Amino acid sequence: MESATNSKIRQFDQVLEIIEKHNHDKTRLITILQQVQDVYRYLPQQVLTYIATALDMPVAEVYGVATFYAHFSLEPKGKYVIKVCDGTACHVKGSSKLLDTLRGKLKLTAQKHTTDDMLFTIEAVSCLGACGLAPVMVINEQVYGEVNSKRCEDILQKLVTVENEVETAS
Repeated sequence: MESATNSKIRQFDQVLEIIEKHNHDKTRLITILQQVQDVYRYLPQQVLTYIATALDMPVAEVYGVATFYAHFSLEPKGKYVIKVCDGTACHVKGSSKLLDTLRGKLKLTAQKHTTDDMLFTIEAVSCLGACGLAPVMVINEQVYGEVNSKRCEDILQKLVTVENEVETAS
């Protein structure tokens, strides 16, 4: 099993590769941040500082871009990011019940979004653009429409089962 230190070094090597792939071009900052976030699942402060240095930019400017766009996160996210639509159509059809179900099952709150084991992160989002399927949630890239509390619990249980099987196999 790989040590945490080796994993961090490998991830940092990937940051170097991303910056080099974009020729240290500061006009590619958003693309670089997106690709780095794909590696870490968030943007660590020390990585933002390194990116600023490598691109010869002020740290405040890089940080400003990272905090301006909702797509970027400065906090670690779980392996499974669950986005629950709370737009008008979804809200009317019970998305707040889905949030309550998920938070209850995962022991999370409106203030605490990620489980301690870094497996799940819950986010309420304004709109997922699938109003006809309301209420909707997306887990990573998988869209689930017409989700009620029972189906929500079933989906969550399947993910937990998969993770337990993976853990048992290793």
